[in-house]
Amino acid sequence: MAIKQNNGKLSTLKTDSSSIENLIRAMLKKHRTPFLIIRRSVLKKQYERFRKCLPHVTPYYAIKANSHPGIIKTFVKLGACFDVASAAEMKLVLKFGVSPSKIIFANTIKSAEDIICARRRRVRLVTFDNEPELYKLAKYYPGAHVIVRIKVENQGSMVELSLKFGAESDQAFFLLRKAKTLGLVPAGVSFHVGSQSKNVENYLQALEITANIFNQTKENGLPLKILDIGGGFPIPHFDNEIGINFERMAAQIRKQINALFDKNVKVIAEPGRFLAGPSGILVTQVVGRTFRNNKNYYYLNDGIYGDFSGIVFDHCKYEFKTLRRGQKFLSALAGPTCDSFDTISMNEEIAELYVDDVIYVKNIGAYSCASATPGFNGFPPAKLIVI
Repeated sequence: MAIKQNNGKLSTLKTDSSSIENLIRAMLKKHRTPFLIIRRSVLKKQYERFRKCLPHVTPYYAIKANSHPGIIKTFVKLGACFDVASAAEMKLVLKFGVSPSKIIFANTIKSAEDIICARRRRVRLVTFDNEPELYKLAKYYPGAHVIVRIKVENQGSMVELSLKFGAESDQAFFLLRKAKTLGLVPAGVSFHVGSQSKNVENYLQALEITANIFNQTKENGLPLKILDIGGGFPIPHFDNEIGINFERMAAQIRKQINALFDKNVKVIAEPGRFLAGPSGILVTQVVGRTFRNNKNYYYLNDGIYGDFSGIVFDHCKYEFKTLRRGQKFLSALAGPTCDSFDTISMNEEIAELYVDDVIYVKNIGAYSCASATPGFNGFPPAKLIVI
């Protein structure tokens, strides 16, 4: 039985690989590399998958993952809500007709100008994690609905976000009470277990801590209505990656929420990578080759300063694939700039390549072009194509 299942999986992977490579060949006839293909069908699939697995959790797409208008428009049509971190992101989402009531300003530290922007555009829901921020909000946005972000475990996550954000959980009630005395509206509690979190225990422990805060505030006449479970939901970056099962993780999260929280509590989340990541295929080409340190060394027309920026800023690892077949050799990949830091990988097993041969990467729709440096050394990031 196991053999049949494995063969079925391999067959599916081969079929998917063939369709992707046919798509790449077709796109190469129309576009110069590097380019990043974003597939609307996959954006829709991921959104519907999230809704199916967590039916009572409203997803607020974190546009920092990829704020391309084509992606935002796709999620607008699907009825999504949005997580923004700045006035610029807020204005971008509002430009596409999103209601202010479907936006959360989820940056715990905000400039006065950005707070004023939120007030003028009636984006009422904002997060905070410290007392000075409350005074700022009270001054520039009286009546804002505030959600306290607490510090939780980020064990096993690719990027630990609690190093920079989150109030201690035992201070949450006092901060929410302070918010009320300042003329703000205490709305709820949020947490973030870290980016690309494979450890479901982070969520389960955070939910238990948050439930205690909800109980404490209710007992003291300060009932809350919003639970924000943040983002961090993982995606596979390799075809045969082990340890990622969103359906199983979601089932455990769903069970914990149902057990600990009243049905009247509105539960929201802030997925970014989960929604946008699988949609992206980055297509690059070899612009030069040599033999260094006893291995093939290939220079690509995209690199660390471009759409592979996630390797640095997101600690991300990608699977590199080629259109050329043949015996595989230990190889190094580097970007096009004159900076030695622009080294993508020193240990890849790939077929021998020549100038103009293609190297492509799947599952790279999030935190790639979003954090790319525009024009370093005169090399622009990849052209983004939404299909």
